[in-house]
Amino acid sequence: MIPYGRQDVTDADLAAVEAVLRSDFLTQGPAVPRFEQAVADYCSAAHGVAVNSATSALHIACRALDLGPGDWLWTSPNTFVASANCARYCGARVDFVDIDPRTYNLSVEALSAKLEQAETLGRLPKIVIPVHFAGQPCDMPAVAALAERYGFRIIEDASHAIGARCDGEPVGNCRHSDITVFSFHPVKIITTGEGGLATTNDPELAERMSRLRTHGITRDPTRMQGPPDGPWDYHQIELGYNYRMTDIQAALGHSQLQRLDDYVARRHHLAERYHRLLADLPVQTPYQDPRHHSALHLYPIQISDQAGRDRGQLFATLRQASIGVNVHYIPVHTQPDYQRLGFQSGDFPVAEAYYQHAISLPLFPALTEVEQDSVIESLAVACNSRTK
Repeated sequence: MIPYGRQDVTDADLAAVEAVLRSDFLTQGPAVPRFEQAVADYCSAAHGVAVNSATSALHIACRALDLGPGDWLWTSPNTFVASANCARYCGARVDFVDIDPRTYNLSVEALSAKLEQAETLGRLPKIVIPVHFAGQPCDMPAVAALAERYGFRIIEDASHAIGARCDGEPVGNCRHSDITVFSFHPVKIITTGEGGLATTNDPELAERMSRLRTHGITRDPTRMQGPPDGPWDYHQIELGYNYRMTDIQAALGHSQLQRLDDYVARRHHLAERYHRLLADLPVQTPYQDPRHHSALHLYPIQISDQAGRDRGQLFATLRQASIGVNVHYIPVHTQPDYQRLGFQSGDFPVAEAYYQHAISLPLFPALTEVEQDSVIESLAVACNSRTK
């Protein structure tokens, strides 16, 4: 089986993890702050806060921005459920903004229209989470301009997008947002096994997220509510969580980070081959905004009505041929748990139309050109077509 995504673990990664295993610290040691600083430096951000998953990072980012009951968070329906669930963890309400039919990202035009209507109804969002789907950045300057006009905060869900660039600048620099969140799941651009990280330029947000990931506890005397009893003292000053990343994970991530640019370059090489070799097949290849540089976490194609089979048949045929295709994403608002909140199919038609024809083809740095040719040949057969 050729999977749609796969981690790349090298001898250098193994050595980095082994060094931690032989050290005095497996968690809460020096590897985590070293990794945090390295990611922040790479992204040109002031602070990095590492946690055990991007879901946790989204949650503490919402908490740090004081999202709570009575507040609204808006995000894209074309994303994994975590982008919306983080609001519900805080007791807030969720709504969605339909996507752009070319980039599959949150539509700035739809966002602008929805904000104008929400202002008249007194239902403006407290937070908007643009999702950099498949590694392609959203139009963050335009979203930030709307945030300035309507007063909402921004969390970039860049789970797919470490290594991407927006208007020539690294995603994660938070120039147009309050917080950016990355994922280090094994199928992402780099991995820590499981893990996530939030970048920000605001020291207060960084400090609060760091506290929230560790039970809401501080050991800083200047943050304590009263004088400490001694050097051993700590104060829980708010309800937090155990969302810490281990030194083992951080060591793996720091080692992987050294190859990040090479990984993204390899993904671009493979994507360009897909663009070229799929040209005569009844599929639509993903549009790449020339203003941005995608991290290309995914390669989602759209199956044309002329493919000879519907998406379900084609998916099954490719899986039977040992091609590990997948679908990203089932629109969040169509999930049963969200339909119980009142959402219905048809609420966000562009996202739903995209989903009906979407298949993600294998794309990862270790994918060989021979394997990629096998993917293309199998797709051609499944579409009752021929390659050049």
